[in-house]
Order: sequence, then C-alpha cells, then structure tokens
Amino acid sequence: MRVSMTLSLPRQPSSVTRARHVLTTLLSLTDAAEDSRGHLAVLITEACANAVLHGHPDSAVDITIIIDDDDDDVCLLEVGNRGSTPNGAGLDAELPAPLTVGGRGLPLIAALADTAAFVAGPPDHVLLRITKHLTDVRSSPTR
Repeated sequence: MRVSMTLSLPRQPSSVTRARHVLTTLLSLTDAAEDSRGHLAVLITEACANAVLHGHPDSAVDITIIIDDDDDDVCLLEVGNRGSTPNGAGLDAELPAPLTVGGRGLPLIAALADTAAFVAGPPDHVLLRITKHLTDVRSSPTR
C-alpha cells in the first residue's frame, strides 16, 4: 500500500500537533511497528517545531508524508517553509551544553532518521527531507 498526503498548515504551535496526528492516522493504516511509529512521531514533531520557530512570520508549514509499505517499507517526510537554511546547523550538529535550552532538534532528527538532509527547493524556502524505514509489526521482536 502507498499512502501520500500534502498539508499546508499555519505557522503556529498547534500545527505541530496537527501534523503528528495526521501522521499517526496514516500510520494506523499500515503494519508499522510501534518503534517505527514512535520514531516518526518524534521526527515530524521536531521538524515541524523547527519550521514554526524559525520560519518567516507569514510562512506556512508545508508537509508531505509518503508511506510505502509494499516494496520499500519506508516513510518519507518533507517539511518546508519560507526562510533560510540555518547557518552551520547541519544535521550532524553536536548537542548543545546540557543546561542549554533548545538546540537538540536537528541532532535528534539525525539520530532517529535513516536519512535526513536539507534539500534544494524554491528560492527563500527551507526543505527538510527525512526517510525512515518501517519495521513491520510481524518482524519486530516480541517483548
């Protein structure tokens, strides 16, 4: 089965929750295991939170979700907004000092995703592409 959805949400904190709920609903149509679902929930939350925090004030948060559990068993997330790619904030960024507030989103995305990168998009647009292979509930270890 292949499921895809594109959303354009307002740049406000409640959009992070809405995006996570949409992803959760789409994943409920698949056999993805709980660990994959949990990782994807964190990934979309962090990516959308960054778009809300760092995007242009009048920018929407554009989200694409593609789940292909037939051949590739993969979920693709793309989160974009008007703005610019953070200077020096690549996905291999180090964690901030323990008492620093914030700054953990991109390293967390890098740790949980199979691939994650800022990709070229329209001018003045930031686009973060994330892929995560889905663990099938039938193949996940029993606890």
